[in-house]
Amino acid sequence: MQKSLFLKSLTIGILMLLIAIPLMMIEGTISSRMRFRDEAVRSIAADSVGEQTLLGPVLIIPYSEHYEEEEIVNTTTKLSVIRQRVLNKRLFVFPNDLQIFSNVDNDQRYRGIHKVLVYSGQHTLSGNFDLPTLEALVRDKAGSQLKIGQPFISLGLSDTRGLKNVPKIKWDGAAYEFQQDSKLEFFKRGLHAPLAAMDLKQSKAVEFSLKLSIDGIEQLAFIPIAKNNIVTVTSKWQHPQFFGRFLPSPKERKIDANGFTATWNISSLSSNAQQQLLNTECCQNRAPANQAGAVEAAAPPVGQIDSFGVAFIEPVNIYSQSDRAIKYGVLFVALTFAAFFLFEILKQLPIHPVQYALVGLALVLFFLLLVSLSEHMRFITAYAIASLACIGLIGFYLSYALRSWKRGFGFGAALSLLYGVLFGLLQSENNALVMGSLLLFSVLAAIMLVTRKVDWYQIGKTKPIDL
Repeated sequence: MQKSLFLKSLTIGILMLLIAIPLMMIEGTISSRMRFRDEAVRSIAADSVGEQTLLGPVLIIPYSEHYEEEEIVNTTTKLSVIRQRVLNKRLFVFPNDLQIFSNVDNDQRYRGIHKVLVYSGQHTLSGNFDLPTLEALVRDKAGSQLKIGQPFISLGLSDTRGLKNVPKIKWDGAAYEFQQDSKLEFFKRGLHAPLAAMDLKQSKAVEFSLKLSIDGIEQLAFIPIAKNNIVTVTSKWQHPQFFGRFLPSPKERKIDANGFTATWNISSLSSNAQQQLLNTECCQNRAPANQAGAVEAAAPPVGQIDSFGVAFIEPVNIYSQSDRAIKYGVLFVALTFAAFFLFEILKQLPIHPVQYALVGLALVLFFLLLVSLSEHMRFITAYAIASLACIGLIGFYLSYALRSWKRGFGFGAALSLLYGVLFGLLQSENNALVMGSLLLFSVLAAIMLVTRKVDWYQIGKTKPIDL
């Protein structure tokens, strides 16, 4: 009997390994469906508008430095000529105070069966600049002459297709209309508004304001470019996810059934955004005017500059939930097979390996049903239908395999408890480890309690044990 017990255990172990193959196939299916969903997002972004990141406004003052320089043209005779040199430069002036108030409306778009969150935001920007004086203009040569070009306001925007208006900036009492191109090397996409000539003989504080209507997809980000940044975002969406280097303070955010409101208060002392932008623009700023072509700095991706924002996410991501669920698939099969094995050796009611395999495949199909149904209905509804279908099928089959409808009903009830525990694990992501540990401990304790009086050396020599 000991030899047959070993062979049966080995057979069950091999069956579990074989059943792990369809589990891995279903996991691959979930991963491919997640990729299809990501492709749907990229497709909608390509056809309409993508995620949005807003930078600015930044005041840029172009100027040129003119000077004479002696150049030796013949080293033998020491013949020299006087060359006229011109250096084109730009002075970047960042806002002293910047307040952004964003009111975002959310909607949904579909590409096939895949749903993508889009938004339309109304943004009001206001604040002030401290205009520099001539002393702020850097000279390479003492005594050189400076010529100031036309200043402009630059505004970076990830995808200008999302603009729904032609914005104007109110600057020092006058209105200036934005034009295409941010004129930034770091953030090429965006807008710029040419301003009137400035008198830089003395410092001056200038107030500004503008309104933007911007559409986007899934997330909205900001770059804290001012000395003092206050950004407030409101929306009726109930499931925001804040991201970036700065998060709103718990006292400055509110999330309830009516949506959310979040406020970021960021100082330039806590952000390197200004220096990161200047480091990228410095090479282009110092290109000589008489040099063929402009020297372009390599613009790093937006992720390399300090930013923050909010993502509008689904409360339940069906693919991540299904992916987490299938990671417990082997545990499901192992627990069920363990119950069969204990029932078989204690009640001496033989269960054929084919019956083990059929029940294991029924457990595996639960996960395929779950992901397929959840694409067309709420996750909790799909979970309920898939679990009831599998429990009903297994319970009905076992009532014949175990020669008792009570036994089949008992196994069905145990599976119902197991599916209930799994749903709790999926809903409590932060507590999944402790709940899973308690589940395994409870199962082991139950097995040890049931088999506490079993003489394993006498298995097969005695009558069925009454549990």
